[in-house]
Amino acid sequence: MKVEPAGALVGHIAVPGDKSISHRAVLIGALCDGNTTVRGFGRAADTESTIAAVRQLGVQVDEPAIDELVVHGVGVRGLTSVGGQTPAVDCGNAGTLMRLLAGILAGQQGRFELTGDDSLRSRPMDRIAEPLQRMGAGVSTIDGHAPLVIEGTDALKGIDYALPVASAQVKSAVLLAGLNADGATTVVEPAPTRDHTELMLAAAGASVRRRPSSVSIEPAGRLELGEIAVPGDFSAAAPFVVAATLLAGSELTIHDVGLNPRRTGLLDVLERMGARVTVFNRRKVGGELVGDLEVHSAELTATDITAEDVPRLVDELPLFALAAAVARGDSRLTGAGELRLKETDRIESVTNGLKAVGLRIRARDDGFEVRGVPARPTGGRMSSDGDHRIAMLAAVAGLVSREGVEVGDADAVAISFPGFYDLLDSVSRR
Repeated sequence: MKVEPAGALVGHIAVPGDKSISHRAVLIGALCDGNTTVRGFGRAADTESTIAAVRQLGVQVDEPAIDELVVHGVGVRGLTSVGGQTPAVDCGNAGTLMRLLAGILAGQQGRFELTGDDSLRSRPMDRIAEPLQRMGAGVSTIDGHAPLVIEGTDALKGIDYALPVASAQVKSAVLLAGLNADGATTVVEPAPTRDHTELMLAAAGASVRRRPSSVSIEPAGRLELGEIAVPGDFSAAAPFVVAATLLAGSELTIHDVGLNPRRTGLLDVLERMGARVTVFNRRKVGGELVGDLEVHSAELTATDITAEDVPRLVDELPLFALAAAVARGDSRLTGAGELRLKETDRIESVTNGLKAVGLRIRARDDGFEVRGVPARPTGGRMSSDGDHRIAMLAAVAGLVSREGVEVGDADAVAISFPGFYDLLDSVSRR
């Protein structure tokens, strides 16, 4: 599809529920005693995969509304293959689902197989296999990739594990396995990563101890959540924040956005660049910080992002590249080699895509260098390579371009944000 240039973004919007929290609400709700009502559920292809997965493992999930679920928990050791069979659980494109579910299944009785689409099967899974094996689970991969075969056990042992790479998914897999381990399990992080898992486990009654660079969990005999209110997904709000910043005359308000400080690094980077984003109506919902964002257009100046910054805006780094490309001065991203291991090699996808629409960017092994030119790019055609984040980047590039951008494989946005284009069009003034 082609995204035509816009004059400004104006209006009030809300974005779908946070995808990371929605995954966890279903998975941890499945381990609870009693029912968990999930309100504000972020419905997308990835989170639909999570619903299907827990159903396949014996959990009833009711869907009274598009954004509401009732998860009938089976207890911390209650997952099983329906009918005693062991068919592969299809995780689709959802890396969060595959890695977190592997941690959960390590402590269940039985043999389980996890698979996914071509993109998911290309992503590294040895990073979860190794710590789960150390805990006593049988976990096998194919050359470090899915399908994963997990031989669950009731004899897991708690471990102290230092993450080789900052990863909320690996941290979560180990912590979830720790629910059914003998003794405490501690994960040490090289840099702070998103903490939705430990927040939700603590809310469910697990004994969680957090320190500046580590988190520990004790085994849990019982969990109970009752109700979870899922805030708007910051990663879904981010394309709107960047587009409104870059389009002169924009005045956009995004309501009820999750503002977990381990997720909002983009706001800090944009502030350094001169953006005008105001946060108001701050409050806590279920342990998560929530608020409204008011975005006005602004002229940006260049900045650098280093490895220390990366975990707090890893999903938003493609949008940073676009903002840097129309800022004044040269920007650089380093320490982001993880981008090469996402749904696509995002360093190459971002670099090739932005070059194709007239912007100046050069790939590095662990990031990119951007030559900023404070003017609208020409436009052209930009392929998403099947990556939902790149498809959204291409759409924002189309809005801020002079001639529009044709987005290749535009439907990829459905992985995380099915209504993205309609919402973008609703606030675009041409």
